[in-house]
Amino acid sequence: MSSTTIASILNLTICFALPLMLVALGGMFAERSGVINLALEGVMIMGALASTLTLRAMDAAGWGEQVLTSQLGVLLAALIAGVVGMIFSLLLAFAAVNLKANQTISGTALNLFAPAFCLVVAWAVQGQGKTSIFIPSWTRWTPKQMGIPGNVRTDFLPALFKKFYITIPLALILLVIAWFVLYKTRFGLRLRACGEHPQAADSVGINVYKMRYAGVMISGFLAGVGGLAYVLPVGTTFEAEVGGYGFLALAVMIFGNWKPLQIFFCSLFFALFKVIGTYYTLIPFLPKFDGVARISNLYNLLPYVVTIIILILTSKNSRAPKAEGIPYDKGTR
Repeated sequence: MSSTTIASILNLTICFALPLMLVALGGMFAERSGVINLALEGVMIMGALASTLTLRAMDAAGWGEQVLTSQLGVLLAALIAGVVGMIFSLLLAFAAVNLKANQTISGTALNLFAPAFCLVVAWAVQGQGKTSIFIPSWTRWTPKQMGIPGNVRTDFLPALFKKFYITIPLALILLVIAWFVLYKTRFGLRLRACGEHPQAADSVGINVYKMRYAGVMISGFLAGVGGLAYVLPVGTTFEAEVGGYGFLALAVMIFGNWKPLQIFFCSLFFALFKVIGTYYTLIPFLPKFDGVARISNLYNLLPYVVTIIILILTSKNSRAPKAEGIPYDKGTR
């Protein structure tokens, strides 16, 4: 296997791992506060919808004519994706906190609502039957723009940065912020207390309802940004789906034991298998299964099969927040 192929696999692994990490971090914040956020898939779709429509409007306005304005445009689109994700996640927070509804059912309902809503909005904006939202090519930093000389087909370093988006350093910055907020701030301590023993937290003056709202809103922001970070490297259009990444992020969160740094490394692990499953033809030592029809389906199953196996092997060691999924009642002791 050539060095260029290795560089391409590393590049794709990073591109797929960081959105997975962002969404898993979002799920972590919600569950650390005591709310199970199964709506991560739907939040990703809503964030991706808002951000791709924003990028489409910026492209029409000429934002892609200069490198600086193009990257500022992607950052603005990421911010919009996060805000829309927060707003959409408020529906889950209201159902879970105020109505004390079943959080699994609420999250599932939002997951079903999001893609249908996305199609309706896409048709309303672009015309009947036009479900694909175009993503401008200027959202990507090319090796040439980054000052990296060489040929992508033959040199290691340009191939390593063949697909590079500003959402990659943004995701790493958000990882550091998430770790700091969770473990080094009073807010993080209170959030974790509400997910472990909300009655004890309430007894010392912590508003459990507000903390759970905050946890779900942070979750929505990260998942919304993760939606944009996912659709950018995947293709040239957004098709109202995110490939089941919201559900895979839940597995990464559990495998990462609800801890930011472990979630980061688990995201890399799962993304590597997704890259192998999608780009298996680039790896010469993998079996080709001559005579088997549609071998691509077998390799595309790889990340999900690995997910199931890993969860089976690590389920005994995982420790979820004790009060997750349990509606808080002030009168309960």
